[in-house]
Amino acid sequence: MNTEESQATQPAVDAFLSAAVVDTTPAAPSLALFDHAAGLCKRYEALQCSPHTIARLRQALRVFLAYLENRHGITSADAITLESVHAFQAHLSQRFTEKGLPWKPASINTVIKAVRPFLDYLHELGYITRNLARHLQYVREPHLLPHSVLAHAQVRQLIRQIDTGTPTGVMDRAVIELLYSSGIRVGELEGLTLSDLDLEHGVARVMGKGRKERFVPIGKTALKWLTSYIRGVRPYMLRGGQTNAVFVNAMGQPLRQDRVRARIHEYTRELELAITVTPHTFRRSCTSEMIKGNANLYHVKQLLGHNSFETLNHYAKLDIADLRKTHERCHPREREEGASG
Repeated sequence: MNTEESQATQPAVDAFLSAAVVDTTPAAPSLALFDHAAGLCKRYEALQCSPHTIARLRQALRVFLAYLENRHGITSADAITLESVHAFQAHLSQRFTEKGLPWKPASINTVIKAVRPFLDYLHELGYITRNLARHLQYVREPHLLPHSVLAHAQVRQLIRQIDTGTPTGVMDRAVIELLYSSGIRVGELEGLTLSDLDLEHGVARVMGKGRKERFVPIGKTALKWLTSYIRGVRPYMLRGGQTNAVFVNAMGQPLRQDRVRARIHEYTRELELAITVTPHTFRRSCTSEMIKGNANLYHVKQLLGHNSFETLNHYAKLDIADLRKTHERCHPREREEGASG
């Protein structure tokens, strides 16, 4: 979202949206859009939304506020019109990335997902008299097959790149094994605490999107490396620190997502894979292997913390090669050599 419009946003907007704490001292009613954007962010914080959700909200609202000001001269809530909302919808479809590529439907919908509740918020407060949010429509996303999926053999190849003769290597192995075994999100891994783990029974409690709690199994191999890390490496890496986070960095502080991504990138750099591997790749790969192994889709949905089966439908279509082999092996006409007519 680093575009000309967002860069041109006045400093006051960034200051308000970047603020970790918003002043709640009673003041005269304000129509300034950046005030209301900060107020919505504060509401999300009160609802205990994840920091990443709030960061995405702020980033998307910067795009919206910058557009309104730069294209229409709108800086107050009461100046927003249906025409400006429609124009913003059209503007999103014409945006380009820094590489000159058009925005993907998912990127457009990320912005819309933030702007719609913002418009609802302004309507709720009475600053706009019409419910404009319903006029901002999500764009249809193509139902593409999941990308960035590793075969099991590729995962094993990647794991062999890790030097488990070092404390950091043991932790990295435990991280990747857990991501691949349990299919948890990197944000869920980042939030794991020691009290979330039941090593005796091989179970982890994770806090998913929307602060939804679920319990996931930890496979035998992942459990072995996780136990080795917690008992033999983590105390050394803490360096006297007091954090309850399961994974810590070399300074004894909680391990952050960006560091996990960086480490995975280092391990895959020499493998010359056709895909870019991220922490989420292991979640997709876990899902793919479970479904290929004929796992109950309800159980897979529960493992991943999904609300519906819609995402899993894409994985069910993933391996057409496997389906073709099964068809050739099982269909009677395929077994009849030289069948005709």
